Amino acid sequence: MLISIFSHTAKEYAELVSTKLGRGYSHALKLYTDWFQRGMVNPEASWIEPQARALVQEMILATDFSLPLKSEEKKAGDLIKFLLRFGDGLESESVLIPMQFGTTLCISSQVGCRMGCSFCETGKMGLLRNLSEAEIVSQVFCARHIYGKPVRNIVFMGMGEPLDNFDAVMQAVKILTCSSGLAFGPSRITISTSGVVDHMYRFMQEADPALNLAVSVNAPSDEIRSKIMPVNKKWNMADLKECMEEYCKHPRRQILAEYVLIEGVNDSLSCADLLAEYLQDLRVKVNLIPYNSQSRDRFSAPALEVREAFLSRMREKGYQTLLRGSKGQNIMAACGQLGNKEQRKKLLKLGSS
Repeated sequence: MLISIFSHTAKEYAELVSTKLGRGYSHALKLYTDWFQRGMVNPEASWIEPQARALVQEMILATDFSLPLKSEEKKAGDLIKFLLRFGDGLESESVLIPMQFGTTLCISSQVGCRMGCSFCETGKMGLLRNLSEAEIVSQVFCARHIYGKPVRNIVFMGMGEPLDNFDAVMQAVKILTCSSGLAFGPSRITISTSGVVDHMYRFMQEADPALNLAVSVNAPSDEIRSKIMPVNKKWNMADLKECMEEYCKHPRRQILAEYVLIEGVNDSLSCADLLAEYLQDLRVKVNLIPYNSQSRDRFSAPALEVREAFLSRMREKGYQTLLRGSKGQNIMAACGQLGNKEQRKKLLKLGSS
């Protein structure tokens, strides 16, 4: 069986390859670095001594370098949404977002999502399957080496609930932060969650404190949150608050509280007051996100003056708060818009064939 280079850190890969071949640990490390940092493998590279070229060729033949196929690409100005098709015909969606200080890459951790948030297009798909660590890492590799974008930040805010695919996501983070590979600093990576409290506690125990955690709060009360986020029925806002308080006890950790503003649902000044009260005593930044249209809408975004009033009230309450502008709405690449329900039909068709 071939060894997938996308599934392992440099040390893991070198150990597997050298064990399989009986030699070559140091050369395997260099091969790994070449692949991830240059996006290619050159059997004639200068670091390969003439007497070691046969060995390196054996390593190449023992390694799976295969990438998923790029199935679709859409652009909105400098923003790019690209889809990668896997061996079973299902696809991930990723978005390259130009920012003031570099490119941010939004990646998926699942095909679909089981959380069922009513303001999210992915939730309408249901969960089709988890992505493997290799499929997650390949999105970043493609962004850097196929699209040639100098990705600065990675956000796990594409399709799926990252903490619902905990093991694959955390292994992917280890690979992405491997200094001999893509070499992202942990502080450049953000994991987003809808509030899967049991795995949030696990995240506290296992994740590098420099990793960022974004929590989709999206409501100031259980009554509102349960209507738009089914996860709240399992872990209510008191459970979530207790977990976030524990998380913030570490001096290097703070939370990005995400709040999707939905007209007539959670956008009033009284909601802002309740939200400010709820977030009290947490080390937190607040990210306000106007609702983005879906394929079949039941919601709409608040008027600009309502958004700005909410923003002003949160700042008056002492919270560092950002009102995010939407990018890529016309190509369904904005926050909450990723997901193609036709993939469920595709999966059912593949299963019956």
